Amino acid sequence: MLSHLEGSLSGLRYDADQLIGLDPSDGRPLLARYDLKGSRPRRGDSLWRWKDLLPVRDGRFITSLGEGGTPLLDAPRAGRLLGLAHLRIKAESLNPTGSFKARGMAVAVSRAVELGAAHLVAPSAGNAGGALAAYAAAAGVQATVVMPADAPRPNQEEVLVAGARLVLMNGLISDCGRFAGRLAAECEAFDLSTLKEPYRVEGKKTMGFELAEQCGWELPDAVVYPAGGGTGLIGLWKAFAELESLGRIGPRRPRMFAVQSDGCAPYVRAFESGARFAEPWLDARTAAAGIRVPGSVGDFLVLDCLRESEGAGLAVPEPEIREMQARLARAGAGYVSLETAAAALGAAAARECGLVDAGERVVLFDTGAGFKSEAPAVELPAPISADENTWEAALAGLQQTPTGPEGPALPAR
Repeated sequence: MLSHLEGSLSGLRYDADQLIGLDPSDGRPLLARYDLKGSRPRRGDSLWRWKDLLPVRDGRFITSLGEGGTPLLDAPRAGRLLGLAHLRIKAESLNPTGSFKARGMAVAVSRAVELGAAHLVAPSAGNAGGALAAYAAAAGVQATVVMPADAPRPNQEEVLVAGARLVLMNGLISDCGRFAGRLAAECEAFDLSTLKEPYRVEGKKTMGFELAEQCGWELPDAVVYPAGGGTGLIGLWKAFAELESLGRIGPRRPRMFAVQSDGCAPYVRAFESGARFAEPWLDARTAAAGIRVPGSVGDFLVLDCLRESEGAGLAVPEPEIREMQARLARAGAGYVSLETAAAALGAAAARECGLVDAGERVVLFDTGAGFKSEAPAVELPAPISADENTWEAALAGLQQTPTGPEGPALPAR
């Protein structure tokens, strides 16, 4: 049961039964704390089976579209591609809104509405905005999403289809965040920005609960995760601590790896320099919109997780991300997001530089569906057209261009 809120840096204690954003003492994230006695998972498939470890007090306020309960898939062919013999993929793209953002928004929207919010606002690089729009609609409250003008078109359409208001800004997610904060202050809306309220991370932590359970309560050797705002990594780390307090797991943790594009890598730079906080990244550039985040109010929590786990921050070459998206699909991993493709490059890099052994148990988080990205920029073969008058020509063309199980060749790396 939810007990109180705690300043993640200050350690100060706050009443949980109020609409509150950041720690009033220092402007850093607040974390939810629980009375863990008697807490246990319940029957069911959604993340709400962990209700005892989630913040909504009155079940009537739970807003659910069936989020959570995603599979942990064996990926032998993708593992061979990355040089990892025991690779598994946590398929978060199977959430209702096509990404792991559904988890955080389900819990944050439910709790905000329980506490009296009627208008919710958030900046988003893409998937979080769609999730907010979907869950606000399900809860029957108003939502406004602020996105960079170059956010993927499918994400923009998702917001509008669900009935939320969409503001497009020239700039980065950090610019959108500032505008969302002003809108919240002047329009009596509650700001659900990443880590600027306490409960999106609570939805994300259920990934850690599920991972531990799906691994038989023995955590993997390494977890590889694409890092934008960092809520997912923070949530996983928090979940492991709560599970240990419950006696479900022991003190051993996976090495945690945060992967970013070399066009926007504030965590990696801070990790490598030994800094406690990450300086904002200037001129952030990457096609993977979800990790084009130049700074985060919870940066130190991500860096603490990496260091305490003996993991690392890894920057991968931006030009290789789209190509890896296609290579993963041809290796049987499905049409994953560009963010997931970046994480896969990071997994391969970790193995190549000796941070992960080829025979270790590695879990790669697939955080979103590829069809929500913009069209691939890699050179793909042209489709073969056919109608009832051109069947013979089409068949002849297919016979002349045989392919293996991975389809027509991609350009050489």
